[in-house]
Amino acid sequence: MYTEAQKKTLEMISKIGIIPVIAIDDAAKAVPLARALVAGGLPAAEVTFRTAAAEDAIKAIAAEVPEMLLGAGTVITDEQADRALAAGCTFLVSPGFIPELTKYVIDKGGLMIPGTSTLGEMEQALRMGLEVLKFFPAEANGGVGFLKNCAGPHKNLKWMCTGGISAKNVNEYLGFNQITAVGGTWMFKGKDGSDLIKTEQWDEITRLCREAVNTMLGFEVRHVGMNCQTREEAAKTAQRFTALFGFPYKPGNSSDFSGIGVECNHYPKLGKLGHIAIGTNSIERAIYQLESLGVEFNYDEYVAVKNGKTVAIYLKEEFSGFAVHLVQK
Repeated sequence: MYTEAQKKTLEMISKIGIIPVIAIDDAAKAVPLARALVAGGLPAAEVTFRTAAAEDAIKAIAAEVPEMLLGAGTVITDEQADRALAAGCTFLVSPGFIPELTKYVIDKGGLMIPGTSTLGEMEQALRMGLEVLKFFPAEANGGVGFLKNCAGPHKNLKWMCTGGISAKNVNEYLGFNQITAVGGTWMFKGKDGSDLIKTEQWDEITRLCREAVNTMLGFEVRHVGMNCQTREEAAKTAQRFTALFGFPYKPGNSSDFSGIGVECNHYPKLGKLGHIAIGTNSIERAIYQLESLGVEFNYDEYVAVKNGKTVAIYLKEEFSGFAVHLVQK
């Protein structure tokens, strides 16, 4: 059903993970806002057609910030769909399921993500060839628990969830593998509830976006790996840690562990001294974010894949003699 270009757009939505939802009253603020989002690690937006400035805002962002992944939200008429596509949007989102509008956009070759809130609506959209749907309003309709029930008979369905999503529950949603992304507005709210777009606080929006990305990725040190020269040396080292600190000893095929934080390799691996494992909630999203910061990954050596997904991968860079690899939590 989806074209190759549309598949790439959906893949990008998934990699970014959090799609800011923008209701903008002044198109002159669109470009600095988009640049603030890019700087914060969220180069995407769903610009809602709730305001008169939406179309001009989309045009301005498309022209001046081409790296932004642009969508139009609150699209409820054929005329709005035409304007959104002409303005430069790569995907369209409706708040509810309107079969006629959905078919209209599909027939025009557009990528439509219709809003759904019931299993019946989802199944109607499936019959139209769509597998990525909006779930709105998410929290009011039962949240992740409801979607997990819907996923039982529909393992191929994926959702972009909006409505009640915040920094407090974002990982509850993104932790379910059939939720491809969430949409939210919390990165535009000041501590006092003020609208940061209206007051043009671009640096604060960037900070909140980066904070949202860090929350989504959930980086933490998982273990330190030491490059022992032999299996015997690895066992002796791990057992010494166990004897001193009471960590459980666990021998393995290529390394021995003392607890979960100390790994003793049976033979030298990447890194002059060893490696540091950084856990993350999503390898895919972590790779995307780090590559956007100029980080290079070693795709040729010591890459672990499970069920078709990367679960461990090394950075090319070393840190004072230690290699670093990401591991899926």
